[in-house]
Amino acid sequence: MGRCIEVDLCGFFIANSLLVVIWYLQKGGVCMYDVAIIGAGVIGAFIARELSRYELKIALIDKDNDVSNGASKANSAIIHAGYDAKPGTNMAKFNSLGNPMFDKICQELDVEIDRIGSFVIGFDDADMETIEGLYKRGIENSIEGLEIIDGDKVREMEPNLNDTIKGALYAPTCGILSPWELTIALAENAADNGVEILLNNEVEDIKKRDLAYKIITNKREIDSKYVINCAGVYADKINNMVSNESFEITPRKGQYFVLDKSVGDFVDTVIFQCPLNVGKGVIIVPTIHGNLLVGPDAEDIEEKDNTATSAEGLEYIKEVARRSAATVPVNKVITTYSGLRAEVSTGDFVIGEARDAKGFINVAGIKSPGLSSSPAIAEYVVDIMKDIRGELIEKDKFNPRRRRVLRFDKLSDEEKTDLIKKDPRFGRIICRCESVTEGEIVDIINRNAGATTVDGVKRRARPGTGRCQGGFCGPRVAEILARELNKDIAEIVKDNEGSYILTGKTSKGE
Repeated sequence: MGRCIEVDLCGFFIANSLLVVIWYLQKGGVCMYDVAIIGAGVIGAFIARELSRYELKIALIDKDNDVSNGASKANSAIIHAGYDAKPGTNMAKFNSLGNPMFDKICQELDVEIDRIGSFVIGFDDADMETIEGLYKRGIENSIEGLEIIDGDKVREMEPNLNDTIKGALYAPTCGILSPWELTIALAENAADNGVEILLNNEVEDIKKRDLAYKIITNKREIDSKYVINCAGVYADKINNMVSNESFEITPRKGQYFVLDKSVGDFVDTVIFQCPLNVGKGVIIVPTIHGNLLVGPDAEDIEEKDNTATSAEGLEYIKEVARRSAATVPVNKVITTYSGLRAEVSTGDFVIGEARDAKGFINVAGIKSPGLSSSPAIAEYVVDIMKDIRGELIEKDKFNPRRRRVLRFDKLSDEEKTDLIKKDPRFGRIICRCESVTEGEIVDIINRNAGATTVDGVKRRARPGTGRCQGGFCGPRVAEILARELNKDIAEIVKDNEGSYILTGKTSKGE
């Protein structure tokens, strides 16, 4: 009589099915996400973080090597009060809702913010009429604390401004922060709560399926039930892959000067001139890190990746800025940069589900006041998702806080001593301009959504942002990256793929 062998067929098939799935994914196979967000700027990161509150499988996709590599790293870094936008528009609605949300969010994410207030200054009667109109708009947009003051009061508050100023609109709720640090914090917190960040994935096509979308990138295929388009200046291109409802995005370039910290207190508030048809004009503004920012100009261009600066544009900025303050110290420049704003053909933020592409949500044309509007936009997009999908199930263990960022130069002497005792790497200064330690750099590399490039370290911990612009600390940062990421130093890039710092040895035997 033969022996009976008991076999757990169910367990056998489950185990083998898992092996097949693992093999399939390793071979570049696809898996189904609930939501795929295209674009890891501040809007995409905010939406990812808000949706990570719910039981959803989420992918945050970007074509670049890091989050916050587009407009979110190159703008005026201002949380606008909300008086400028035309009442009734999405810009007005979301700016007025978004501005007061930042204090709580920045506290949760350990991001620095300072409510320094702003002036819109006027030089003649025509300007004062414009200022009166902005004041009325602000009241209609429910902006609190607005006040029109005369030139003497302006100069009392900002003595470096010109005597030619006749009056100004004062808005105390205006604030400043670091938009790239905010975006990184949002992405990190989203990743802490389960969002998968897929970098270096440029979307080449999107195919509509019966119950989902197939996103085809240069690296893989991604299946998702819902798609949220936050692609900045490329949002029209992404939209046109699935929808016949078209809009056009025109990149508008704006150039800036960054001045040394020694002149960071030249003004204490954000200084606007009366707005122009192409934007809010040239401003003078302190940064959250103590520098002074002057710019931007405005130039509509065709190339969606052209961020070159020009001598003509920068000279124009100097001339216009001197109208606000003749002594603005533009001789203290440590660097210049430019960013691209997404000017949309509709004239207003485009937010909503495409009527001919169910489950595809556009969040496009988010130019200024886009940063100021971003938390309110994110909450609105979650509401759109609820309308489309039905009620979302909240996670029991959603954590709105990210781990504290270690800012060595902000610590007391006693705190510094204690930290160095625990980890000697905090006693080794890597960037002398900004007093950034090795311990800080190691920390921001080894986080979710951590730095993998020299510029990624720069945006998170600030080495390379001082007077020498990385001339001394850059090589040490590259060495630390290589060590922490277990890579050859020749593999470390400055920013995007291909931007190698080292290409080979200079001679044999070295």
